[in-house]
Amino acid sequence: MKTRWMQALCLFAISCLIGKAATHRLAPKNQEKTLKLGIGAEPWSLDPHKATSVAGANIMLALFEGLISEHPKTLEPVPGVAKSWKVSKDGKTYEFHLRKEARWSNGDPVRPDDFVYSYRRMLNPSLANQYAYMLYPMRNARLFHEGLKCAGGFWLFDRRSGDPERIAHPLEWNKMGDIGKRLAKDAMKKDRVCPFCRKNLKPLNWQDWDAAKVGVDAVNNQTLRITLERPLPYFTRLLAHYSWYPVHFQTVERFGERVGRAIDGPRRDLQWKRPGNLVGNGPFTLEEWTHNRRIVVKRNPVYWEAQAVRLSQIQFHFIENLAEEIEAYEKGLLHVTQTLPPKRMDEFREKRPKEVVLHPYWGSYFYRLNVNKKPLDDVRIRRALALAIDRRFLVEKKLMAVPTPAYHLCPPNPHGFQSKAQFRYDLKMAKALVAEYLKEQHLEKMPPIELVYNISESHKIVAESIQAMWRGIGIETHLKVREWRDFLGIIEKEDYQVSRAGWIGDYLDSNTFMDMWVTDGGHNNTGWSNARYDQLIVLAGKTNEKIKRMEIFHSAEKILADEVPVIPIYFYGRPYLKHPTVQGWHPNVLDRHPYKHVHLGGKANRQ
Repeated sequence: MKTRWMQALCLFAISCLIGKAATHRLAPKNQEKTLKLGIGAEPWSLDPHKATSVAGANIMLALFEGLISEHPKTLEPVPGVAKSWKVSKDGKTYEFHLRKEARWSNGDPVRPDDFVYSYRRMLNPSLANQYAYMLYPMRNARLFHEGLKCAGGFWLFDRRSGDPERIAHPLEWNKMGDIGKRLAKDAMKKDRVCPFCRKNLKPLNWQDWDAAKVGVDAVNNQTLRITLERPLPYFTRLLAHYSWYPVHFQTVERFGERVGRAIDGPRRDLQWKRPGNLVGNGPFTLEEWTHNRRIVVKRNPVYWEAQAVRLSQIQFHFIENLAEEIEAYEKGLLHVTQTLPPKRMDEFREKRPKEVVLHPYWGSYFYRLNVNKKPLDDVRIRRALALAIDRRFLVEKKLMAVPTPAYHLCPPNPHGFQSKAQFRYDLKMAKALVAEYLKEQHLEKMPPIELVYNISESHKIVAESIQAMWRGIGIETHLKVREWRDFLGIIEKEDYQVSRAGWIGDYLDSNTFMDMWVTDGGHNNTGWSNARYDQLIVLAGKTNEKIKRMEIFHSAEKILADEVPVIPIYFYGRPYLKHPTVQGWHPNVLDRHPYKHVHLGGKANRQ
């Protein structure tokens, strides 16, 4: 009785949040042009230079636009703010010609200087942005973000070896022998003091931008030039990611947000991301952000292609409980759900087959292993944990065959790299590795380990299933569940042993999965490092030949499989419910839907 009463109360609350809620009524055709979407957990930021979540990305797609956009069906690069571009013969220099009609939502023209400022902010070390590496293809971008300075100039060190790639005192350095260089390098790493000028080594700051000579500049009021370190075969695809979006620098500066705030989200009084403050350049503007409830965006009348935008509003609803979201959909309160629970897939296929959407989703679900925490500092235990997972059983019996088992990290690439199986289910080998470890460590049994995941019914199913599998090799697992914001903090601090993780490709090139694991990568968070792996990822970025890049990625994935800082579990399928009135919403592997192409049509619209 109490459970039913609580469920009714929750649904009533959701109804109040979403709007008119009493029945499954549908409004007359085109009477209302408000699209209502479930997006799961509330994003903690709508700042393109700080956000990290898929939910945030989906909302920012409405509020901002980069130089290049994506075709709604194929995701091929199409003009965005840039109406055209040209590439130099050596493939290293791009000139983008901006639209004269491109406007910020306050009416200001979008200029090349906006992009220069935005990339400078994105790379500013003080911002501590996890996605700064997305801009590293630009010449000297990594120098500005990771470099150190002394009285003589700038230093940049190789992440793994510590060897200098940029030297502040080249004459003095070149006069030193190998032993002297090694001692100087070790001293700089330990004491953070330049051995030549005896000045402290400090990170670069905002004022060092011009001296760093980062490869982006405004040629004139309509032309932006970007110079790369080396040719990059997927560069135009990269530009569609929100880390390359511009921000309105006058607004950012007015609110003192050049380096952001310690606490983000809608709970601070003065923020440039709040309704009434945020100035964007996308097809919609921010109308409402109610914490724990919803975000509402409305059509931007000064957007350069405003006449093509057919929706008047989009409502993004924060509903983390899957049962509540499905109930809201059945009550007519949502047009599209964030997901569809596996156990209800057959039910909806039978009663509403035209509303069930299931398509490949270019993402991997995996577990991170903290290699600095015992017993996971021993590769044998990491391998044993990977070998003990029966992925096929998990997918077919527990997740109802919505995803597909993952025996390698990178999901199948519709445009290129195809991985080879690197992981397998081998319970006998897993037990043997554990026994070998116990004997060597003079232990009778394994110490328990802790697995942390964020709140979700599907995460719980996976965690409990794997907990039982690991128990079968003598490893007890304590499960710890946390809300999304707390969970992110635990991962960023690497304060865990095993953690649930997932990654959706940022762009249609397998590098988006592979470069996560380089030494000190912004999304590595495992403590793992491998010099050869780092070298391979750099080499792949320099290689335009498709077959050669595939060979490099195969070698890199083999290293991941041998050392097991991560355990692939399954590749995502994208199951959700979509009302037939939603038009222009095309399934694609990145699940990105440029909202200016979406509209409500058919017999009726949802009220």
